[in-house]
Formats: sequence, structure tokens, C-alpha cells
Amino acid sequence: MLPLSIENFFATHQDLLWVLIVSVDLSVTLLLYRLFGKMGLYAVVILNIMLSNFQGPKLTVIFGMETSLGVILYSGIYFATDLLSEKYGRREGQRAVLLGFAASIIMVVMIYASLIFLPSETKNAVIVHDAIATIFNFTPLFVFGSLLAYLVTQSFDVWVFHYIKEKTQGRHLWLRNNASTISSQALDTLLYTTIVWGPIVGIGHAIYLGFTKYVFKVIIALVDTVFIYWARDWDVTSKDWNESLHKEYLEYKQKQKNNVK
Repeated sequence: MLPLSIENFFATHQDLLWVLIVSVDLSVTLLLYRLFGKMGLYAVVILNIMLSNFQGPKLTVIFGMETSLGVILYSGIYFATDLLSEKYGRREGQRAVLLGFAASIIMVVMIYASLIFLPSETKNAVIVHDAIATIFNFTPLFVFGSLLAYLVTQSFDVWVFHYIKEKTQGRHLWLRNNASTISSQALDTLLYTTIVWGPIVGIGHAIYLGFTKYVFKVIIALVDTVFIYWARDWDVTSKDWNESLHKEYLEYKQKQKNNVK
């Protein structure tokens, strides 16, 4: 997709590429929020959980430490739910978590169903089938562990965020943003390391991966503090219109009534 010279540059500058992708992910979250309000943040949660499922099994080396590539997009979910919680309350933050959970289940079921279909004899059909099977060769333990870690830790993140907000009477956004994310990411790392990575790569290697992943999660949490302060005071009321009160919707419903008559 990119010119070969650019690909070669980033192939030898992986750390820079990681920083760039983190910035792009957080910026895309803000862009979707700016354009579509809270619906944009819902989209980010669903998009990031699905893409992190694709990227999660891929291990790479950043700043000399082996880690999962899915850390970037998965960490972006915490930013999106924290922004939702800050702007719209606990109910909306938790709703986004449940939407992401439902999307993950649907994706797993549909991908698994697609693998039951046998590939045709058309050229490359078997290659494509085997490639999909390699990426999504889910074991029951992997599916259960991933979904459990996501639902428990994301819900915990929303709860801690609002607990701190209540105790500080709405002050110190930096504190609740970082404390909720860093603590819930620690819980996520513990669950994922013991349930998912442990049986796959061995507990010793899993602990190492868990430690390095947590380091990168904390870094992303600290970086996204700048972004949440930037977006906190944005007025996106026009993007969050209530459908039942919106002029265009009311006109449409009136036309529907007239057509029935």
C-alpha cells in the first residue's frame, strides 16, 4: 500500500512507527468524536476491540521489548470509554463496553462459522482459507479468556473512573483518567497473562509478555491524558441530537403518517 521506500524506512525504525500509530489511533478517536459525537466513540470501541483481536496474536519488538501489537488499539478502548464517561456519564461508558463485548462474540461466532465452509478449488481459495484459520484458530480457553478479561476490566475501568470523580467532586481529570486506566490495565494484564498467554507460550514467557505489555499500556494511558483534556471542553451537541426531537426526524415521521392516510 505504501511506497517501498517508506516501508523500508519504518522497517528499520520500528519504535518511531509505534509512536506514530499510537498518535494516529488517539487522533482518530478524537476525529470520530468531533464528527459523530458519542456515536463516534461507540464506533471506536467496537472497531478497536475487533482490530485488536486481529493484531493480538502478532508479537513484535518495540524499544527492545517483545510485546503484542494489539496493545495499541486495545489501550485506545480505555481512552474512548473514559471520554464517554467524562462527557456522558457512567451509563454511556458501560453501554460502550457492552457493545464491544457483543461485537466480539458476534465476530468470533461468524468467523468460526465461515471456517466450517470448505474452500472451493479456485486458485488461492485454500490459501485464503488457511490464512483465516491461522489467525482465528480460536481455542475455547482463548475465547473465554479474552472476553472475560475485556468485560471485567473495562467495566472496572468505568467504575473506578466515576468513583474517583465522585470523591474528587469532578476535579482532577488527570487523576481519574490515569488511575482508572492503569489499575484496570493491571487487572487485564493479570487475567490475560494467566488465562490466555500462559497455556500458549508457557507461564514464564507469559509473565514477561504481560510485564512488557503493561509498560506500554501505562505509557499510552499517560499520553492519552493530553488528548482527553483537549476534547473535554468540545461542544458536540449538534452531533448528539435526540432522534425523537430532531426536526428532520419529525418531518420524516409526519410524511410517513401522511402516506398511511
